[in-house]
Amino acid sequence: MYLVAMIDWHSRYVLSWKLSNTMETTFCIDALEKALDVSTPEIFNTDQGAQFTSLSFTKVLLDKEIKISMDGRGRALDNIFVERLWRTVKYENIYMNEYQTGFCRKH
Repeated sequence: MYLVAMIDWHSRYVLSWKLSNTMETTFCIDALEKALDVSTPEIFNTDQGAQFTSLSFTKVLLDKEIKISMDGRGRALDNIFVERLWRTVKYENIYMNEYQTGFCRKH
């Protein structure tokens, strides 16, 4: 499973998130568009993943005249707020629940 989240760096508020079972760019674009409905930044930062460097993803940003910033290769700490979110998700949910599939267990 793949999780993408859009975070406001100032408030550290998660503006949007999407979960997908493929690395296709569309779920990232859906999350981006949902986040842009909440707030339009001057600069948008991502890592250099193929979904974020794709023409369809960058076009959404460029069409809104948002500057694009990308982390250096192999530099997870360039986007520390998202990395901190991933740590929290893993330790407070994923590792505690030991998911075997992409579906949640019914309690």
